[in-house]
Amino acid sequence: MQYYALAGAERPALVARDEDDAFDLTSSNPKVETFSDLARAADITNQSVDDVARGLLDEADSFPADDLSERARRPVVPDEVWAAGVTYHISEQAREAESGMPDVYLDVYEGERPEIFFKATASRTVGPNEAVGIRGDSSWDVPEPELGVVLYRGDIVGYTVGNDVSSRSIEGENPLYLPQAKVYDRCCSIGPCITSAADIGDAQNLGMTMTIERDGEVLYEESASTAEMVKSCEELVSYYARHNTVPETAVLLTGTALVPSDDFTLQEGDDVRIEVDDIGVLENTVTVV
Repeated sequence: MQYYALAGAERPALVARDEDDAFDLTSSNPKVETFSDLARAADITNQSVDDVARGLLDEADSFPADDLSERARRPVVPDEVWAAGVTYHISEQAREAESGMPDVYLDVYEGERPEIFFKATASRTVGPNEAVGIRGDSSWDVPEPELGVVLYRGDIVGYTVGNDVSSRSIEGENPLYLPQAKVYDRCCSIGPCITSAADIGDAQNLGMTMTIERDGEVLYEESASTAEMVKSCEELVSYYARHNTVPETAVLLTGTALVPSDDFTLQEGDDVRIEVDDIGVLENTVTVV
């Protein structure tokens, strides 16, 4: 199943989509208002999120599936967003090219321990149809389309689409500036929904496409596959959770395989569209923060 968090005039709602049908789970049980509520119930009852959702469907109001994209908001409000870097060969090459210390990225790409870093708090994370940010003190900014692993108490419960917006000029100046290149207002977007782990199946075989438009003109459009990842989602989650008190809900972004050319930088008003198979389309405009 897929799970959408919707904003509305009357109340927020968690909507489950099962193929062509959609149901307002919150109408069945007002205590299930968010995906975190659903995951918590699944954890308490030792069920999957899909099993809990199916138990609510008989009493749930139907919802027009065509309205989901327009009304979708962040599918989960994560306590923390973390990210993995240098998990694809093209990402390793790009970060070598931007940096005066290229060997550190090659060492990570070829090493056993992945790069895992803190990306965002809930307050710095936006959803579909909202504006992602680029720093006002950065001269080279890019979107990074990524598969996002949705975690409940460290366990994989689903997957979403993520955009790890980054300042390549700041990180390229010195790798120790990574937190400033990555963590700032509106630095991350996730959405449009969460597809349950059961429905994804093999997360290492998903197609991904990114399109960037400016004033109606397509500046970038390329595709890749998560099959190109040098480490599995499970490996990345394992390192994220080691010796780390993980929060109730978290999203771990898994790295990017789509990198615009070195002469490209995001500008105010650009539109970034990221699509991942079996999940959907995450679309955001760009603003300067």
